[in-house]
Amino acid sequence: MLRMTSWAIVAALLAGVCVGAPTVGLAAEAAVVLPAPVLDNPKAPGPLQTAVIAGGCFWGVQGVYQHVRGVQSALSGYAGGTKATAQYDMVSRGGTGHAESVEIRFDPKELSYGEVLQIFFSVVHDGTQLNRQGPDTGTQYRSNIFYVDDTQKRIAQAYIAQMERNKVFAGSIVTRVDPLDTFYRAEAYHQDFLLRNPTYPYIVINDLPKIENLKRVFSARYRERPVLAERSN
Repeated sequence: MLRMTSWAIVAALLAGVCVGAPTVGLAAEAAVVLPAPVLDNPKAPGPLQTAVIAGGCFWGVQGVYQHVRGVQSALSGYAGGTKATAQYDMVSRGGTGHAESVEIRFDPKELSYGEVLQIFFSVVHDGTQLNRQGPDTGTQYRSNIFYVDDTQKRIAQAYIAQMERNKVFAGSIVTRVDPLDTFYRAEAYHQDFLLRNPTYPYIVINDLPKIENLKRVFSARYRERPVLAERSN
């Protein structure tokens, strides 16, 4: 089992990030069954596509997409800031501009970009929470879609507008839609963290329920055997 060093755990606890055992009241939100995006790419054979999203601690976000059929790789990392600050000890303090993010490479014949976003808003995170997710607070835990081209931008903006129009959430969606500059891969000990640490208190309380929600709400999209980041080197 992968373990963080003792100094890293202490530092993370002091910063209030991605580690520890929060109360049950701060556990993962219940899934929201959302309609599919009206505007989406048609599924068709082609080269792998890339989606980059941020929705709280990247451990759980990566873990969910590793179980999504059609995903070829899911890597934890940082987006929104510069290379000089793309380090966990800096990002976790806030103020770098980075969000803990996940880069998803997927087969457009099996999975559409709209479906990536539908899963994102349904079971991965709560898009109405501003600069936080559950027990984690700070701009580094913001809800953010980083689009790689104008098509992704249109689909993301249209989907948010669709959900707002239909009032699918009690609150307003605060998800940012920004162009992707560069995705910086996170440190090795963050990759596959959920899969390597299924009994870690933070994972048990906050993230394993997301996997169960994926399996229940998107049974046709769920796969039991996850794709591993270590195979994406």
